[in-house]
Amino acid sequence: MNMQLEKMKQNQEYERRKRLAEEKHKEWVQKKRQEERRERKRKLSKEMAEKATRELEKMQLQEKAEVKFKEWLQKKRAEEAEKKKKEKEKEKEREAELQDKRAKSEKIFKEWLQNARNKPQPALNGRGFPHGKSTGLNDYSYYGISQRNRF
Repeated sequence: MNMQLEKMKQNQEYERRKRLAEEKHKEWVQKKRQEERRERKRKLSKEMAEKATRELEKMQLQEKAEVKFKEWLQKKRAEEAEKKKKEKEKEKEREAELQDKRAKSEKIFKEWLQNARNKPQPALNGRGFPHGKSTGLNDYSYYGISQRNRF
């Protein structure tokens, strides 16, 4: 009877320990699942934060690039305008120089024309031109041609 009682106590102890072990195992599994959930949430929030940071950096970089591009474009347009302005000034200078040349040429031509009218006419009564008309002489020395080269 004592042995049976002892055996029963051992079985009860074994069952109690078994239940206790199962409960501890369930608690451990539950804690593990909660910990894994928390870890996943933490990782997810960290990834989201990193993604948001990358997006923000990307946007800032793009804004900087746009600002730089606008500055470059503005500078390029200013250079282009300056270049056109210089070309117009050069063209005006060329036009003014050309106008001056024309005016000087015209003045010199008018002076020459005035002087040419006032100059005495050369005597046309030289050899072969009596009274200003050609006599039709075949004087090759007059034309600067030698006897050998005339034909």
